[in-house]
Amino acid sequence: MKLRSLVCCLGLLALAQISFAQEVTERGPVLDKIIGKVDNYYILRSEVEQQYAQYQTSGQANTPNRCQILEGLVVNKLMLAKAEIDSVIVDDKRIEIEMNTRMEQMEQQYGSAKNIVEAFGKPIVTLKEDLRISLKEQLTGRKMQEKITDDVRITPKEVEKFFKRIPSDSLPYLPSEVEIGHIVRLAQPNKFQKDELVGKLLDYKKRVEKGEAFEELAKLYSEDLGSGKRGGDLGFSKRGQMVAPFEAAALKLKPNQMSDVVESEFGFHLIQLLAIRGQEYQARHILLRPDYQKLDVTEPTRFLDSLRILIQRDSISFDKAARSVSEDKLTQDAGGLLIDMASRSTRMPFDGTMEPGLYFSIDSMSVGTISKPIPYRTEDGRSAMRVLYFKAKYPPHFANLTDDYQKISGIALTQKKNDVIEKWFVKAKDDVFIFIDDEYKDCKVLEGSVIER
Repeated sequence: MKLRSLVCCLGLLALAQISFAQEVTERGPVLDKIIGKVDNYYILRSEVEQQYAQYQTSGQANTPNRCQILEGLVVNKLMLAKAEIDSVIVDDKRIEIEMNTRMEQMEQQYGSAKNIVEAFGKPIVTLKEDLRISLKEQLTGRKMQEKITDDVRITPKEVEKFFKRIPSDSLPYLPSEVEIGHIVRLAQPNKFQKDELVGKLLDYKKRVEKGEAFEELAKLYSEDLGSGKRGGDLGFSKRGQMVAPFEAAALKLKPNQMSDVVESEFGFHLIQLLAIRGQEYQARHILLRPDYQKLDVTEPTRFLDSLRILIQRDSISFDKAARSVSEDKLTQDAGGLLIDMASRSTRMPFDGTMEPGLYFSIDSMSVGTISKPIPYRTEDGRSAMRVLYFKAKYPPHFANLTDDYQKISGIALTQKKNDVIEKWFVKAKDDVFIFIDDEYKDCKVLEGSVIER
């Protein structure tokens, strides 16, 4: 089997690794056994079957078969083994942030932690530990892959050469595409909600001053799930790493001193400084968040309605307005333009793959127009309002360098990186022990490098 077939699947395999396979849980357990080993990393039959089931229900074209999945898992485990050898480490704080984000998304999807437990038949603690292990492997593998391909670049000449090698009868027919921008304004807690959260944190502060342990209160009450279980300890952070209000308040403190209540984009904090070490400092906190689903959207609606009128009158351009006032950090620097995550392009397929709410909003608009403020839910579940700008629409067409350079360049760069990974793999596989069970010998996984039983 060509390594190229497995490298192209690495992104899909990474996604599958961090998914909770509910469909597998509902189908019943897979008879499990160890079918592969790469140094100290094991591959289970259930991993192959779980990912295969996910691909079969994903509706994606050209999904991998079991042999390709196994080969991809071997590559992934080799990445992890080599990461250990080369001391490529992912910071625990990043893993905690990712894990908390995924758990929050799941809670929004299922409605409550209780529903999650019922759906998966596991306590939250066990699910989080499973997710933490998967995330650590995924992020470590990604970091190793980035290290291998860090210096890979693509030139316009290489892009043109890549495109010319595609047979004319194999050029993809691209669907209608659109460019869309948005300006987002987050709903803010009202005075009553703020006062309630501030009051709770001030009460915790008094309890610490009377002798209770800060870390115990953080474990009980902090809504930062990652640091909460460690008593609120955030570890050492470099200056500039934390959001500005948090860092400014923390650095005004002396060791063991507590702050007043601090508001940031993440909620309300009670901070205790633990230590300062050169350009780093260690702090812990108790975080309380408002109920994002109950926030008042009156003010962001009024703000966006007024801004929309100014843009329509050409008093300010949409691009400048988005850069100045949008509270979506992912699109702010791009003038509010949304990015298609698959192609990393601002041109998005205008078809069934688009998020339904966005599709139906744009479908009723004309190019060049701006929508009225409409409700929006951010990825972390916050209530917000946004206005949409229908910048451009492109008709269906066969791919060409003039209209689709960004997409073609991205594909060419990915292939070039795959070539580098393939060469790295051929060399790296000799540095580790690799075993594949006889059950999968017909897959010819990494033929010539596998130790047969």
